[in-house]
Amino acid sequence: MTTLGLHLIADIHGATALDDSARIETALRAAARAARVTVLEVRLHHFGAGCGVTGVVLLAESHISIHTWPEHALAAVDIFVCGPHADADAALAEICRQLGGAVVMRQAIDRLAV
Repeated sequence: MTTLGLHLIADIHGATALDDSARIETALRAAARAARVTVLEVRLHHFGAGCGVTGVVLLAESHISIHTWPEHALAAVDIFVCGPHADADAALAEICRQLGGAVVMRQAIDRLAV
């Protein structure tokens, strides 16, 4: 069986700037570049002073999302990409590079079986 996509789910602990919408957007856009995917739109919602951010990058190849809890230095990341050149692991590594912290949980799910 061949799969056309990869769905990567990860938790990052020890990250910084998790209450900074601009930094989150920069990290998400950099992750998309690292994954070699096409950004269609970026949407973010900040939950208020000292609170977290939810962000979604709509991709031609699917999506990248993040939900942050600055009070726990924790970010939950969801990266679903498809296509022969898309690299979900590169996206995750770039998010860690941009925000700091380390991956404490990672699960990869093959998607789009043909």
